[in-house]
Amino acid sequence: MTEAQTMLHIAGVDEVGRGPLVGDVVTAAVILDPARPIDGLNDSKKLSEKKREALYEQICECALAWAVGRASPAEIDQLNILHATMLAMHRAVDGLGVRPDEVLVDGNRTPDWPYNSRAIVKGDGSVAAISAASIVAKVVRDREMQTLDERYPDYGFARHKGYPTPLHLERLAELGPTPYHRMSFKPVQRALAAQQRPGE
Repeated sequence: MTEAQTMLHIAGVDEVGRGPLVGDVVTAAVILDPARPIDGLNDSKKLSEKKREALYEQICECALAWAVGRASPAEIDQLNILHATMLAMHRAVDGLGVRPDEVLVDGNRTPDWPYNSRAIVKGDGSVAAISAASIVAKVVRDREMQTLDERYPDYGFARHKGYPTPLHLERLAELGPTPYHRMSFKPVQRALAAQQRPGE
């Protein structure tokens, strides 16, 4: 049996965007190629934007397979953020061009799916494939927030990435939610209710 036939395909999976009030929750699945190692992989939150961008390009070029999955604000509102995240993870792994022998998921639970999988708490800082997935998901979502910022410049999306910072909450109260906000999240509901009571 050749080395290629015996090599296990291990996919790392991570998500970005459970906490924000706006935009998709984005997940990524990555199967690294042992023949093309990538130096510097780590939890995306511990890397500078410049380093994340550079590693993202390397991952896309060198990984054996990678894919992005997502769940929309409408799906988040319908399913809740946990179930929407699980759905997005499912979509990411299903999108891989190579079927993984095992899937390692950052966190404390895995989706209900047909893959052999394990949840690894803080895996984004300890498992290279999960680190790679966290970087891909983070870069993809941050770029989408930059695009949303260009469309709605008054909200500051490029700065806070949709998280409920004081600036975001202030602009949400002043301007009301965009069509990309998660209407089931309480700060968005409060802003929507205030907008519907203009006399107060």
